[in-house]
Amino acid sequence: MTRSALDDLLGAYDKLIMDPVHGGIRLHRHEVDVIDHRLFQRLRNICQNDILSLVFPGATHSRFLHSIGVMHVGDRMFRAMMDAYLRERQLSRHPELTFEQLDAIDYMAKVIRLACLLHDSGHSSFSHQFNQADRIQQLMQAPGRFDQLWAGIDASTFYPELPDVLEHEHYSVRIAWEVLSDMDLPGRSGIEIQDVLGVMETTEPAPSERFQQHAHTFWAFIAGPDAHAGALETSAVPRLVMDLLSSVVSGEIDADRADYMLRDGFHSSVTIGGFNLDHLLNNLRFGWSLDSPWLGLAVTQKGLGALEDFVYSRYQMYRKVYAHKTALGFDWLLREAINEVLEDSDVLDWVDDCLGDIRNFADITDTFFWEAFRRKARANPASCSRCVVDRIRLKHVDTREGLDPEAIEAHRHYLSSALEAPVQEIVTCTMHARFSHIRDHFDGIQVLARDAVTGRRHLERITDMSTFFQKFADSTIVHFYRLPEPLRA
Repeated sequence: MTRSALDDLLGAYDKLIMDPVHGGIRLHRHEVDVIDHRLFQRLRNICQNDILSLVFPGATHSRFLHSIGVMHVGDRMFRAMMDAYLRERQLSRHPELTFEQLDAIDYMAKVIRLACLLHDSGHSSFSHQFNQADRIQQLMQAPGRFDQLWAGIDASTFYPELPDVLEHEHYSVRIAWEVLSDMDLPGRSGIEIQDVLGVMETTEPAPSERFQQHAHTFWAFIAGPDAHAGALETSAVPRLVMDLLSSVVSGEIDADRADYMLRDGFHSSVTIGGFNLDHLLNNLRFGWSLDSPWLGLAVTQKGLGALEDFVYSRYQMYRKVYAHKTALGFDWLLREAINEVLEDSDVLDWVDDCLGDIRNFADITDTFFWEAFRRKARANPASCSRCVVDRIRLKHVDTREGLDPEAIEAHRHYLSSALEAPVQEIVTCTMHARFSHIRDHFDGIQVLARDAVTGRRHLERITDMSTFFQKFADSTIVHFYRLPEPLRA
């Protein structure tokens, strides 16, 4: 183990960034190099919540600081679990750590931090709304787009099978490869690129030899006698450990959700996105089952309340902020405005080139589209671009939940008749909130319960310990609007 690795593990840092949500965030030298890369710097010009600031004026924060915040939270999650384990281990006869064990822990921590830092690097202008515009979908799903992005690079290491549909996560992986390769990550920090990409979404690479070695050391240290017992004895330990790290980056209790809920709530000046992060982290543990085999995140029984607050805050943020009737109306206008400006062949060719050549991807920013909207608005005052630029809202008429497509269309015609307006002037915005995803997927998180008689701890399914998570079901929220005056025929 190098002196540098030990310094990093003990909290040494090369730079400090001040964040309004988390306070001081420490950065290692190789992380500073990642942040300074032009493909990461572009995130300064990507708003975290598309044009939510037209409704919540403070929500102008960027993907740049969110990504750094996710890295900070991911690191805190991993260290909190390690700290809890070490505190409990002090009761044993052999609490000392070897340099090999420290090196393995340090490697895992650095992989998590980099994967969290780069997890959203592939977001384009206006984040999620960009990908939902029809013309953008056509460009991203153009035949050969994946091969074009990875031209000259063997991507089979990360993608044994080519993806059918490209999403922003695929661009995040491509950018991560570009950034980490440019800075020679393995040579400078001893971290293998495939390991960082391996804990990001959409990839399935085999762990590097370095990761495999560290994974076996880490697992033997964490599990002790259980490391070679039951179903875990013959399981692929490196894969289990990589899945554990992936759950910190993208899971039901992950660093991404924890940061964006706190950050979006803070900048939107609402309290419903708040939860006690410190309390939640203090009750996270490594969990494993000898029967499955399973290795993942567990929460102590006394931490169930903190987890329930986390989930309910997320539920409320979706309903009260992300699905706000005025916000979804502006999202509709934004998508149509993007489609409008792409009618210009020069704009279309520019965006097409940026989506196909990762070296030019940094040029797709919110600023580029805002300028395109302004030009379109001046040329055509009866355009969605003009409505976005001048903040001309869709007129909200009604909100319904649980309607199927046929019922939505029937209600559109009813409103058209009731308002004596042409049916084409009645538009809808639908938000499919996958709240059953909360109910179903939290089954994979275990509760570390203590036996009242023996005092021994054992794992229980979360649904056996709390009925809270069964309360959530899918919800389809449909807002009905009438087009504003400039867009009426």
